[in-house]
Amino acid sequence: MDIEIIKEDQSIMMNIKEVRTPLQEMDVDDLAVGDRIVISGEILTGRDAALPRLVKLLENGESPADLTGAVIMHTAVSPAGIAPTSSNKTEIENSIAPLSESGVKMHIGKGALGDETIYALKKYNSVFVVTPPAAALLTSKVISSEVLAFPEEGMEAMHRLEVRDFPGIVVVAHGGSIY
Repeated sequence: MDIEIIKEDQSIMMNIKEVRTPLQEMDVDDLAVGDRIVISGEILTGRDAALPRLVKLLENGESPADLTGAVIMHTAVSPAGIAPTSSNKTEIENSIAPLSESGVKMHIGKGALGDETIYALKKYNSVFVVTPPAAALLTSKVISSEVLAFPEEGMEAMHRLEVRDFPGIVVVAHGGSIY
């Protein structure tokens, strides 16, 4: 029985796609609903407080970072770790379309997204990925963290994370959704 489990684990590992940031159009083209991925490189963070402010900056022609090919995770960052928050909160979901239009290629969070958001992701060739809500696992994949914008928001400030083998599952891609 142990041998079967080992073989099963090995086959699972072979089906994981490695993704490096910043993402290129062809990277997104290669992703499909249900794909298991690991991400290495830079991930930006934001949630209820930071993302609407980021959208407002973009509307004014400003940005604290180049969003071309960017990955944004819907999370706060604290010494206790990181874990995804619900992406279908109004403040977060309403930011997905304008951020995708501005170059963000991957949004990471949790929860089902509305049809308009799924359409916007398809229109701008972006995807939505869920991560396991396991703070210890996700935090162990973070190499470094720095506040990027909105420090007055405390743990909800926008951060730049450097990650290695950060796990996720593609749940929305090219107009399709797992939900």
